[in-house]
Amino acid sequence: MGTTSQLILAVPPNEVTTAQPYGLTLAHVAYRVGGGPHLFRSNLPIPVRGGLMYIDDSGFDGRGTPDGFCQEVVRECSARGFGGVVCAFERSLPLLSAIVSQLGPMLARQNRSFYVSEPYGRHSGTGRVLISTALSGGSLRQRLAEAVERYGAGRVALAVERTAEDFFLPSPNGQGRPLSQSELTSKLEELSPSIFFSDELCARYFTYMNRQSGAHFVLFDDAGSIRKKLRLAEALGIRRALLFFPEVSDLLPELLAQA
Repeated sequence: MGTTSQLILAVPPNEVTTAQPYGLTLAHVAYRVGGGPHLFRSNLPIPVRGGLMYIDDSGFDGRGTPDGFCQEVVRECSARGFGGVVCAFERSLPLLSAIVSQLGPMLARQNRSFYVSEPYGRHSGTGRVLISTALSGGSLRQRLAEAVERYGAGRVALAVERTAEDFFLPSPNGQGRPLSQSELTSKLEELSPSIFFSDELCARYFTYMNRQSGAHFVLFDDAGSIRKKLRLAEALGIRRALLFFPEVSDLLPELLAQA
């Protein structure tokens, strides 16, 4: 089933039926924290049961108290048979911290798993902390090793983000221009560059010159580099990895063939 004990696919509602045949745990990207706060839900296919609930914080105003919201989450888990919850919160808001702190024990009492984004790891005593693989500098091994030292390997999960970015050289702020997969494919076909592998970033890269903008560095992932990320995590005792189905759907057959 791949190189980790459990691969989880984060899947939007319109791609659930496409993702189901792979036989992996699905995290349903159909929920967000809405005003109140209340649990807002997109239209899930009626038969969907099992997997995980994936909640984001897009558009949330940060006001309210956590109690009612947490109860709504637990009720939805029971109704859908969800085995756990992913709180993929990106912004730093006191109410979201309170939700994470209160929701963790509630889910633990029902033997449901709990995953939190890295900024909220300190607000959960039992939740698994999602560590992103997206780096433009430093060392992925060191980043994961530090997370394992802080939380313990059993509480760390890999959040695999498929990289495709074009950087100016030198890069003034470490930020590249995101490339779509079609843009990356076109650039590879146009340039036919020599492709290298960065052990530190655990990703492929190549360089090229542009007459107008000068030197460029392109960092990207393919099935091989993602597989190396998964193996690196496993070597550090990290047994769970979350992948975003729309990003990796074209790579899954190759990834899963490498048992």
